[in-house]
Amino acid sequence: MVQWKSKYTQSIKQVASGSIPANIVQNLDVNQSLILQNIEDSAIDLSQHDLILDQGESSSLKNNSVNDNYNSLVVRTPQAKNSIVDGFDSEAPKVLVVDDHAASRMTAVALLALEGYEIIEAESGYAAVELVTQKHPDLILLDVMMPGMDGFEVCQLLKQDEQTRLIPVIFITALNDRRSRIQGIEVGADDFISKPFDRVELAARVKSLVRQKRLNEDLDHAEKVLFSIAQAIESRDPNTGDHCERLVKFGKAFGEHLNCSRTQIRDLMWGGYLHDIGKVGIPDAVLLKCGKLTNEEWDIMKQHVVIGEKICQPLRSMRGVIPIIRHHHERWNGSGYPDGLIGDNIPYLAQVFQMVDIFDALTSERPYKKAFTKEKALSIMAEETLNGWRNAKLMQQFTEFVNSGNEWRKL
Repeated sequence: MVQWKSKYTQSIKQVASGSIPANIVQNLDVNQSLILQNIEDSAIDLSQHDLILDQGESSSLKNNSVNDNYNSLVVRTPQAKNSIVDGFDSEAPKVLVVDDHAASRMTAVALLALEGYEIIEAESGYAAVELVTQKHPDLILLDVMMPGMDGFEVCQLLKQDEQTRLIPVIFITALNDRRSRIQGIEVGADDFISKPFDRVELAARVKSLVRQKRLNEDLDHAEKVLFSIAQAIESRDPNTGDHCERLVKFGKAFGEHLNCSRTQIRDLMWGGYLHDIGKVGIPDAVLLKCGKLTNEEWDIMKQHVVIGEKICQPLRSMRGVIPIIRHHHERWNGSGYPDGLIGDNIPYLAQVFQMVDIFDALTSERPYKKAFTKEKALSIMAEETLNGWRNAKLMQQFTEFVNSGNEWRKL
């Protein structure tokens, strides 16, 4: 395994706000003939008419200020007649091209502009990091060998930041050695493309990664909406306090105690937020009723697990969470709801989650009861286990977890 330690460890915000020499990004004047020459070098038959820049921009590519220390290269490039790339029915995707060699940069710019992309340019790693935070590109074509901050460092910096990690990075390189590619993979590169460019290959790779990035963003947004709904539901019922937040931490700790996989632990944590999301469909008269529910009201309340399943089912990323949402009220002897599942027919993560859910409810103060001590809560759960409500083996593991130390008290 190739070991590589970044020479640059600052955050993106630090790069953006740091003092960067004014000569890092310089004004660039590239005339139309240079672009035409690059196109010819790439063996692409394009008419000169397609590459004529607007007279107001004929000084080639005008620069906009990034900050007081240096100028960015926000490009007004020649675009295809259909300004939106095929397959993207919204605004044209933005591609940031980063290369310290103007000729190489212009070749990529011309090719992608003719495909309908909005192009942004940078000729250094520092400028690239700043432009990412300002322009939010859909993809980055990144040269590897650059002075100052090289491509490996830029990529690692972006992939470590929560706000930019989903932006695909394609390394542009003349380096074909295995070591360089492994190094690129280790810092998070999504793809590689070699110089000189092949138009068809470049267009296909860019389009594929941009589409994937937008799908990931849609999924990310959908998940955030679900979590927001879950938080709204919790605030709707002031009796539960920070129940969901505690379950997220508690589920993670118990999952680790059981040596669950990383994916299972994530599902337990998400279950902490989303297990009662179906209560959004329960009327306030039932959900917030202070007294005992009637049989009819209880039947309505039990529907929250089914409603929650339907809300989350369209998202593939929720596949591991849905069993928790639907089955966290099942009982080992089949007396639970909604399906009356018996024994190991109850999904394992639903059984695990149920332990922390019940324990937190017992040890938390509610309007109708005081908080029980740890010992009292475990005693109640043990009695329920003897009555056939819980998995006896899992109950023993949970008891050992709670008594193993102070980890659960930190939650």
